[in-house]
Amino acid sequence: MSKKHYEDPEYAEATADDQAGDETAAEQAEAAAQPISGDDEAVAAAQKERDAYKEQFLRAVADFDNYRKRIERERRELSEYAATDVLLDLLPIIDNFERALQASAAAPGAAADKPDESEAFYRGIELIHKQMLDLLRKRGVTRIDALGADFDPNVHQAVIHESSAEHREGEVMQELQRGYKLGDRLLRPAMVKVAKRP
Repeated sequence: MSKKHYEDPEYAEATADDQAGDETAAEQAEAAAQPISGDDEAVAAAQKERDAYKEQFLRAVADFDNYRKRIERERRELSEYAATDVLLDLLPIIDNFERALQASAAAPGAAADKPDESEAFYRGIELIHKQMLDLLRKRGVTRIDALGADFDPNVHQAVIHESSAEHREGEVMQELQRGYKLGDRLLRPAMVKVAKRP
């Protein structure tokens, strides 16, 4: 480098700017390497506390939602359980209505001297029977289809086993008493006659 450069005021000014830039970068690096000041520590602590509260809040919301669902399920099950006794008491009455309807249909000439009264009586029983079945449906009670199905000990109660060449092994040949379910729960099993091999 020539002596002229050292004496040149523009060169001296540019060199001073370069050195100032280097010092500024060095100061920034040194500040980054230094421990966090009190204000920065307070901010970090506040953020950590905020995250902890947020997590607690989300956990509380999830717990409350689970609690609400559990209470709703228990309330529904309790309501169904309370209705079970009444529904069980109604089933024999419905059975008797069905027997009366079958008997009336099987003996149409029983009241030949008064056919109009016999027909009206039959229609009255049929109407009451239908209303009772509608009531059961509203309460979530459904019939168990047994006739022709394979015997299922979960929903059928076998009271007779009979040899039959016309039916397959374990097939329900006859339904002696209807079975009912309340939702997914068994209310009363169907009493059935089951076929066995001759």
